[in-house]
Amino acid sequence: MASDPAPNPHATEAEVEAARSDPKLANVLYHDWEADTYDEKWSISYDERCIDYATGRFRAACGANDKHGRAVAGDEDWPYEHAMELGSGTGFFLLNLMSGGVIKKGSVTDLSPGMVRVALRNAQSLGLDVDGRVADAERIPYDDNSFDLVVGHAVLHHIPDVPAAFREVLRVLKPGGRFVFAGEPTKIGDTYARKLGQFTWWLTTNVTKLPALSGWRRPQSELDESSRAAALEAVVDLHTFDPTDLERMARDAGAAQVHAHTEELAAALFGWPVRTFEAAVPQERLTMGWRMFAYKAWLRLSWLDENVLRKLAPRDLFYNVLITGTKP
Repeated sequence: MASDPAPNPHATEAEVEAARSDPKLANVLYHDWEADTYDEKWSISYDERCIDYATGRFRAACGANDKHGRAVAGDEDWPYEHAMELGSGTGFFLLNLMSGGVIKKGSVTDLSPGMVRVALRNAQSLGLDVDGRVADAERIPYDDNSFDLVVGHAVLHHIPDVPAAFREVLRVLKPGGRFVFAGEPTKIGDTYARKLGQFTWWLTTNVTKLPALSGWRRPQSELDESSRAAALEAVVDLHTFDPTDLERMARDAGAAQVHAHTEELAAALFGWPVRTFEAAVPQERLTMGWRMFAYKAWLRLSWLDENVLRKLAPRDLFYNVLITGTKP
């Protein structure tokens, strides 16, 4: 297990200002800032709920059919011997895929030392075989042909040069190795998600000023801290994607068997206000009953998306794009 890198937990005003014109610095500051509370903020866990979610996303990407109607990959390819997560954050995707039997050995990488530290801590607590490095996705610090699988969740939209990252991913993959990226925002999906999130934050933080609802209001210092973090978040979210353009990027980098799959329309219209509300109120107000309601509602709406709306709506309208491909 690699030694824990030291995090930078709180960015100064000067650092935030400098980061406005430096997206890589912004990524380090923002994600170091969020590292210790990130799992709680986004309801990330390492249990059956998130194992099912992670393996479900993996299946959605790999089990999708290519343009000829052939399955891209299936469970028979599991487990992958050694996988790396690009932009791992706290390890959500890789660690849950390992717990779900998709991967035997893992390596976490992130530009944020704080996130690598938390990911390694999470892996150790789960008893998983994981090492980690602080790494730039455009210059991955591993040798050619090192991994059987590269995965990432909500990472590509943070990388300044996505084509360079794809080239690096293909370089470190073994011949025949696969990459799977999930949780990337589409152009249309990001537009309505941000509007819903901004409105929900404004509504919640203003309604909870009422004396009768004061117990639902987070301390002003925490709200101010969240607003400062949000200023960095606006800098680190660099891209939204058209699924066809994302497929083209991967092919141009040299990938084969490339296929993009989109998901979450009704689920995103519900999920973004819910997540924003949860971030705006004291955590102790979010009972297990509330969390189960939100999760089960999301599952039902995801079923609606997959079984009904996917047959009716263009794929560009969905919020998330997932993409897979292989190294020839």
